[in-house]
Amino acid sequence: MPDHQPQKRLFIILMGLTCLLIVGVIYLLWWVPTKGLANIHPSLPRIAGIVFGSLSLLALFGTLVLMLTTALGKDIFLTRFLRGVVIKFLLPAIELIGRSLGISIDTVRQSFIAMNNSLVLSHRSKVKPDRILILLPHCLQLFECEIKVTGDINKCLRCGRCDINGLAELAQKYSIDISVATGGTLARKVIIEKRPKLVLAVACERDLTSGIKDCYPLPVLGILNDRPFGPCFNTTVDIAKIDESIRMVMA
Repeated sequence: MPDHQPQKRLFIILMGLTCLLIVGVIYLLWWVPTKGLANIHPSLPRIAGIVFGSLSLLALFGTLVLMLTTALGKDIFLTRFLRGVVIKFLLPAIELIGRSLGISIDTVRQSFIAMNNSLVLSHRSKVKPDRILILLPHCLQLFECEIKVTGDINKCLRCGRCDINGLAELAQKYSIDISVATGGTLARKVIIEKRPKLVLAVACERDLTSGIKDCYPLPVLGILNDRPFGPCFNTTVDIAKIDESIRMVMA
């Protein structure tokens, strides 16, 4: 089975580059119209400089805090808020910069998922089993299987030919809700109905990134699936990794 080992440092480096570019744009926004502002009022360039300078410092400070939080594995300051800023606003720019540097979007997303997981775990919050939801893609089930477990994983006959068997046993072992979704719409519906405090989601890079964005501020731990036969067909997942993640967050 291929082993995904996304590197958090890649996303941190790209995030740092993005913030430096943002600071550069902020400086240009201040420098270009300086003369025009002075014609309106002599104090305006200074006021604009203070405003833009403060924004630049905030961008650099936020990047530093996220870097330290990720490196130390401990929530330092405003991590939840800063995670939201990255997820909602910086991620598209970071993906664009990654592509411009010849880095595939999947590689950038793998690194983002690793950093997101690190930030979620940095809170060191413990969640009761009945408030954790394991969310799975339907492609984990053997395509040839006639028993469709979407909506009710207990329909699984436990034949062991796909990972649904092991995952269902894992959920039963810890008394955790587990659901199989056919897409983002159904996944959001399940989350609304279950109202978990934490989601442990299995999916590909694209779907995990989208799910983390859609669920914010709900914390999501993302586990990448493996695709030996290509996307969305008889995929697999490291069950031991899911077991470890559960034990790290379960009260």
